[in-house]
Amino acid sequence: MPNLLTRSRLRPGRAVDLAVGPPAEEVHPDEVGASGVRWLYLEKPLEDERDWLQREFGFHSLDIEDVASRNQRPKLDAYDDYLFIVLHFPVFDKPSGRLLTAELDLFVGPDYLITLPDQNLPPLAAMFERYREREEVREATFSKGTGYLLYRIVDTCVDASFPMLRKMGAKLDQLEDDIFEGKSDKIVQELSNAKQEIINFRRVVRPMRAVLRDLERTKQRYLAEDLDIYFDDITDAAERIWDVLENYKEVVEALEDSNESVLSHRLNESLRVLTAFSVALLPLTLLASIFGMNFDLPGEEGVAEFWLVIVLMGAILVGVLLFFRRRGYL
Repeated sequence: MPNLLTRSRLRPGRAVDLAVGPPAEEVHPDEVGASGVRWLYLEKPLEDERDWLQREFGFHSLDIEDVASRNQRPKLDAYDDYLFIVLHFPVFDKPSGRLLTAELDLFVGPDYLITLPDQNLPPLAAMFERYREREEVREATFSKGTGYLLYRIVDTCVDASFPMLRKMGAKLDQLEDDIFEGKSDKIVQELSNAKQEIINFRRVVRPMRAVLRDLERTKQRYLAEDLDIYFDDITDAAERIWDVLENYKEVVEALEDSNESVLSHRLNESLRVLTAFSVALLPLTLLASIFGMNFDLPGEEGVAEFWLVIVLMGAILVGVLLFFRRRGYL
């Protein structure tokens, strides 16, 4: 690929940086190609690799800065002869058990496509290896141009969200069963974790939907009009993901309310029983207090009077408990 640094590929209002620095060390990214189209794969590009991209392809310095940035929002920048796209995808981190955000930067030109994930993106890595190993699959895709290859990459990464959504749905179903099986006091933390996963998932998908819609409307010579239906399919998939997340958000909030109701009901049941017993013991306490006063009372002549008081207290207790039972307090 010739050095294209001197060619203007900027949108109106941007200045061109034509300064050429000292020659840097040559970079050899992973690459597959067919039918005159190349796919370059650089995971976590370092500074020398970013400099090589700018020197070799003439990308704008602001785009290179965006590649290095850790907090870049999803976006699409269209230039005269290339697209710069930033997308976010959810990835599940097994060691921490949390849902994380993976950023994927893409440069799309007439005869090349460069992917720059900021961390391991399993569906993208598996797709690249499949194209590297299977020539017939690579030829069938690359022969349709970089626009179709872009569609295949984005579609693969978007579709990878659906298995994660199914697992989240299964987890919510299990939490619902646990709530009504008497395990409500043990799943408060699990409900909180499920809610946090949904929030993180929504934070990833929300800004990406606008970028996918912009991509669907983008017209370039390497994004032919007959690709509209393909990118429309990706937009529909993103909307389905968003709808599922909206549903999960409502479900987890309802589960939290149900769990709190179950816990409150159990607490009320316990307080009701304790209150009933406290009230049942009040007349016995009164009787014991009367006979515990420090002066002579009638019936203090012998042992028979003591047992008479005990029997009286027992009868009062049984009577109060039967009354509470009949009224449904116990």
